[in-house]
Amino acid sequence: MTANTPRPPRGRRTAIAVGIAAALTGVLAGCGHSGGSPASKPTTRIPAKAAASTAAATDSTLHMITNEGHRLAFHVTPGHQPAIVLDAGGGLDSSYWKKIVPELSARTGSEIITYDRAGMGASDPVPGPWKAQDAVSDLEAGLTALGATRHVVLVSHSEAGEIATYITGQHPGQFAGAVLVDAALPQFSTDTEIARVAAATRPEVEQIQAKDPKARTQAERQLLAVAAGYVPDQRAYHQAVWPAAVPADVIVSEQTPFPTSPPDAEAWRAAQSAFASEAPNRHLVTAAGSSHDIPLDRPDIVEAQIEAMAATVH
Repeated sequence: MTANTPRPPRGRRTAIAVGIAAALTGVLAGCGHSGGSPASKPTTRIPAKAAASTAAATDSTLHMITNEGHRLAFHVTPGHQPAIVLDAGGGLDSSYWKKIVPELSARTGSEIITYDRAGMGASDPVPGPWKAQDAVSDLEAGLTALGATRHVVLVSHSEAGEIATYITGQHPGQFAGAVLVDAALPQFSTDTEIARVAAATRPEVEQIQAKDPKARTQAERQLLAVAAGYVPDQRAYHQAVWPAAVPADVIVSEQTPFPTSPPDAEAWRAAQSAFASEAPNRHLVTAAGSSHDIPLDRPDIVEAQIEAMAATVH
């Protein structure tokens, strides 16, 4: 996407809410914190109806889990194993899955876990540049505290694909499979796309930097955190490898995240296809008639792929 490329409509609450370029290339719209192994503490259980939270389903329970000094909101709908973990895209929280969670619970009987990344929903904000391993550490801490340490089915939309790539690479034995929903994949982050995205985002970043820090929105603060290390972070992500032992279903939208930029749309499709073709336990599915918001436009496809993946877990 060049700096002159028209931006997609902003009328819908999509995963590009934190800035078109940043959200679509796998750079997470979270806030960084010091890395290291998860330092989780016992969870605090609060009934979702009684909490001022973004719990995805009315019968879920909110667990506030502490990692590296900040609290993260994990919402759990009870059920049997395998646990299904839903991770929303940039600028979004667990409420993005609110229509899918009850259906998945009914169809699979599985435990459903959604969560708010740092700075989103009911989770604490954490200042500083965003780093992928910080987001991985947060998810690790939450799943460990909740006992979801084996046979997990991970569902990742948009920029959450970067978290999925790193966490499955570090803990392949923890995950039975993944459903990648128009997810940002390493194959997309070529030098060409990194440069185009950085150029497209620069005017918006400069505009935000000129504002009074107190007047910046949550999304604007997150975009600045992402932009701080965008180029080196994406170059590193391009080298990441998905573990061969973890099967993945890849759902790509018909419109892609770049409906107004044919070169970037083609690069996105090519990345999805290349990833799916690298191993026999990966499958590519096109969500006909869908925008980048496949969970909103075609929840039937997302639910069917998750159900099929969960059914393979023994």
